[in-house]
Amino acid sequence: MCGRWALLSGIEMPDKPYSKNDIFDRIKAKFPGDVIEDENPINKEAVSVRSGNIIKILNFCRTDPELKFEFLTDLTAVDYLQMEAAARFAVVYVLRNPENMDMLIVKAFLDDDVIIDSVAGIWSCAEWLEREVWDLFGVKFNGHPNLRRILMPDDYEGHPLRKDYPLKGRGERDSFKIVKRERERY
Repeated sequence: MCGRWALLSGIEMPDKPYSKNDIFDRIKAKFPGDVIEDENPINKEAVSVRSGNIIKILNFCRTDPELKFEFLTDLTAVDYLQMEAAARFAVVYVLRNPENMDMLIVKAFLDDDVIIDSVAGIWSCAEWLEREVWDLFGVKFNGHPNLRRILMPDDYEGHPLRKDYPLKGRGERDSFKIVKRERERY
C-alpha cells in the first residue's frame, strides 16, 4: 500500500534490483535443502522452508545487500489440519524491504514436535508476536526470553486456534458471569 501511495503521490521509488523469482532463487541457492518446492505457486512473494535453519534463512533475507528485508511486519501461524501441506503447522513471517516496500512471506513448516527457534534476537518486536503464537497455537520458540501466555489466563489449558480445539470450547465459558442488558430503543 505504501508503494502504491508513493506512486500516486508522485514520489519516485528506487528501482528493484531483483524480480520476485530472483528472491526465491537466491534463497534456494543459499539454502538448497531447506526450501520446499511449490508445484503451483499462488503467491510469488512467498517461500516455504523447513524450520531447521529459520534463523539463518531470515538473517540472510535481512542482511543480504540485494534483498534487505529488514522489517518484520507480522509473525503468525497456520494449522493445516486435514489439508494438504508439508506439515500440520507453519510459522509465517511477513517481511518488508523499507527502501522499495517489497514484501516477502516466509512459511516455516514445523516438525511434529511443534518447536522452532525464536527470531527475537533478530527482531525484538518478534518477542510479543511469538508469545501470541505460542498462546493461541501452542508453537514453542527455543531461546525466547519470556515465553508465557499473553492473551489467555495463565491457568488456561489448551490453545484455542488449533483446528482440533472444540468449536464451543471445553466448558470454560460456563463459569463466565452472564451480563443481561436492556436493549436501547432509538
